[in-house]
Parts: sequence; C-alpha cells; structure tokens
Amino acid sequence: MSAIDPVLLFFLLGLAAGLLRSELRLPAAVYELVSMLLLLSIGLKGGIELAKQPFGDLALQALAVMAMGVLLPLVAFPVLRFMGRLPRADAASVAAHYGSVSVGTYAVATSYFASRQIDFESHMPFLLAVLEIPAILVGILLARGFSRGMRIGTVAHEVFLGKGIVLLVGGLLIGWAAGPEGLTSVKPLFFDLFKGILALFLLEMGLITAAQFGSLRRYGLFLVLFGIGMPLFSSVVGIALGYGLGLSLGGTAMLAILAASASYIAVPAAMRISVPEANPTLSFAASLGVTFPFNVLVGIPLYHAMAMQAFALTGG
Repeated sequence: MSAIDPVLLFFLLGLAAGLLRSELRLPAAVYELVSMLLLLSIGLKGGIELAKQPFGDLALQALAVMAMGVLLPLVAFPVLRFMGRLPRADAASVAAHYGSVSVGTYAVATSYFASRQIDFESHMPFLLAVLEIPAILVGILLARGFSRGMRIGTVAHEVFLGKGIVLLVGGLLIGWAAGPEGLTSVKPLFFDLFKGILALFLLEMGLITAAQFGSLRRYGLFLVLFGIGMPLFSSVVGIALGYGLGLSLGGTAMLAILAASASYIAVPAAMRISVPEANPTLSFAASLGVTFPFNVLVGIPLYHAMAMQAFALTGG
C-alpha cells in the first residue's frame, strides 16, 4: 500500500488546526498569491498541450462537457428544493455550485495521478475552464427565471472575466503561444514548485473546511448526504461521458473527478451578484464542509477505481 500523498497531509493539518481552534492562519495576501499561482500553473501546463490537439475534437468535447454542466444543476435543483426543502434561491445557488468545478480538487487529482504514473488527456485544463460557466447561467435562471432585472451584462462580466477564469484561460493562452521552450525561464516557479504551492493551498483549505462544520451542525443531515451523494452521481455521469467521447481510462477518471467536484471560487462570486438573497453559508457548508474533503480523501481514488471497473466491464 502506497503512503499517503504529503499534500493531503497538509490538508489534514489545516483541518485539525481549524477544529482545535489553533491560531494558525495563512495571510490573505499569501492565500491570494497561492491561488493565482495554482490557476496559472494548471493553465500553462494545459496550454502547452492544447496546441497539439486538433480543433475539431476539442470542440466536440467542449460542447459535450458544457451539456454536462447544464445537466448536473438541473438534476441537483429538484433534490435540493423538494427533498431538502430549501428556498428556491438557495436550491438554485447550491445546484450551480455542484454543476461547476473545483480547481483545487483537479490540482489534487493531477498530483494523485502523477504519483501513480496514470496518464490522462493533457487538454483537461481546457475542459475544466469550459465546465466553470454553464452551471452559473443555469443556476441564475433557476433562481430568477427570465426576468428583466437580471443585469445580464454584470453577470456576463463576472462569469467570463472573473479572476479564476481570466487566470486559467490566460495561462492556457500563454502556454499555447509560448510552448515548452518559451516557458523555460518560468518553469521553476510554475512547474517545479507546483506541489509546494498545492500544499500551501490545501493547508488553507483545511482551515476553511473546519470553519464550515458549525454550519453543518445547524443545517442537519441533508447537506451531508447531498454533499456525498451528488458527487457520486455526477462521477457516474462523467465516466459515461468520458467513455462515450473515447477518452483514455485516465481521462475518463479525470472527467469523473471534474464532474464530482463542486465550485467554491467562481460560482460564489457570480451568485453573490446575481442571486444576493441566497444564503452562501449553505453552499460553502456543502461544497467545502463535505464534498471537498470527501473528494480529496476518498473520492479521487474511488472515481478512478469506478472508471477502471467501467472499462473492464465494457472491454474498453
């Protein structure tokens, strides 16, 4: 049995420190810098490989992934609304989080795959960026409907020009334009130190996760069950889509991980502008208090095993 990845130990350290009410805190400016470096690193790596891909294949995959980003919040919304009895705005907001994607979870997955020498399609950062957007739009429509007061321009600005999308897409374009030779000078920072950056990010995520446990106590068992059950369902959708698109075993597992993750960066910002009456504590309690730790500790190897089983059963 392989030893636990040290980056996960940083997450557990932050979680334990938060639960024990330690004074440990990552300064806001440091967390901001670490987040930016993480997004740019993922974008640059994906951009290098993006130039090698035929555009037609990428377009088909992007459309399919966007369709998945529409489907997942539409499935989550009635569960939250009628089984969880959440108000319409809260159900729509949480559903949008679970149709979008967690860059942090993807970063942990890349580390997990690399340590086990599991290959996957190198343009996954492109699909990650594509998956950020549809669920936000669906969530706003579920909460608002088509109303004249939607402030479409403001929403579009937040969705397409939010910090996460700009850094990720910007990194993709820089990597695509510069190529591996052009990025040699910045390789030590963005590539060689990737796991160290990820470790600091997960330390802070552990602290944030611990802060959400109080909300889980207030809102009961439903969010816990939803925060585990919805990713399991979404991972099956991701596996089916990856297999249907002809992705490799590793790529199919990675698409399942993307589908099973829940946003806590892009979607909260967009929902704050477009659906201000939604309670953000509910979304953070579910996505950060339950789904993120479940995915990084249990889900990633589980989804990989599920993809392996699917390929074995179908002869893929």
